[in-house]
Formats: sequence, C-alpha cells, structure tokens
Amino acid sequence: MSRPSPEEAQEAVRVLLRWIGEDPKREGLIETPKRVIKAYKEWFSGYDDNPTEILSKTFEEIDGYDEMVLLKNMRLESHCEHHMAPIIGKAHIAYIPNKRIVGISKLARLVDSFSKRLQTQETMTAQIADTLFEVLKPKGVAVVIDAFHQCMTTRGVHKSETTTITSRMLGLFQEDPRTRSEFLNLISK
Repeated sequence: MSRPSPEEAQEAVRVLLRWIGEDPKREGLIETPKRVIKAYKEWFSGYDDNPTEILSKTFEEIDGYDEMVLLKNMRLESHCEHHMAPIIGKAHIAYIPNKRIVGISKLARLVDSFSKRLQTQETMTAQIADTLFEVLKPKGVAVVIDAFHQCMTTRGVHKSETTTITSRMLGLFQEDPRTRSEFLNLISK
C-alpha cells in the first residue's frame, strides 16, 4: 500500500469540510487541511517506528538486580480504529529483569510507538507487553492501560466518566499471584 501525497491528504480534508457543510475556502479554514495532515503525522507517527529496535540497547551490568522495574502513570494518547477518536489515559508497565535491563525512556518510547497508531486498546496493551517480553526475555511483564475513549465520552452513549482498563500479564506476573498482587498494589497507590 502506498501513501497518498500530502496534496491528496489535504484534498481529503477539504472534502470532509464540504461534507459537514463548511466552505474550505473560508478564511479560517484555508490552512486547516495543512494543519490537519501535520497533526495526523504527529498523532500517527508510530507507523514509522520499529518497536523491536527501540528495545535493542540493553544493559547487563545490573549487579544481580532481579526485582520489578515499574513505570506507572505514563500518559498515553492514541486513537481508536473505529471512529478515529482520541483515547487518552495512563499506562503502567512493569518487568522483572533476567540478567539485563533497558533504559526506562525506552519503555516510554515503546508505549508511544504503539499508541500512535489506529487500534483498539486491547490490541495496544497486548502489543506493548508481547514486544517487551519477546525482546528483553525478562522473567515477567505486566501492562495495564486505563483510558478514556472519546468515541464513548463525547458521542454515542456520552458516558464521560467511564474509563476502560485492559491488562496483559506474562511470565511471573501471570504465574505467581504474589507478583501480580504486588504490581497491582503498586499501581493503585
């Protein structure tokens, strides 16, 4: 599949403006197509990332550290594939190292890589956890995402206070109830 040119994308925005009853030649809308495709380039930049590459640089000098590494309350912004409406929430990611660690900023970049694509929250949660588990080969991985879906809060059923929580537990987080419980207790504080 080849990507349309910027001009073709801008024309698509003009078509949508006409479809909603607007005049794309109106002063306030003349630059809108250009601004929209610039925003889309940022919002959907995850398609240009290689998640495996993000986690490729690891560190083995960890002095035997084998306890949980947790990043919590990491803001994420995504878009649902059904309405292209924003998903805004928080990701909590933990792993238990197996002789190597990755820089914590790489975990944030991994979240961005998958969140900056069209998908469901369930898919995004699984992709983050599975990639971390496959690349780092840790003893366990846990991912919980808690997010507002604008397709549900600003349209349709208008349930503005409702969040969706998804999780994926792998390795020790799936097998050991104490490890899972520790993770869940830490992210609830």
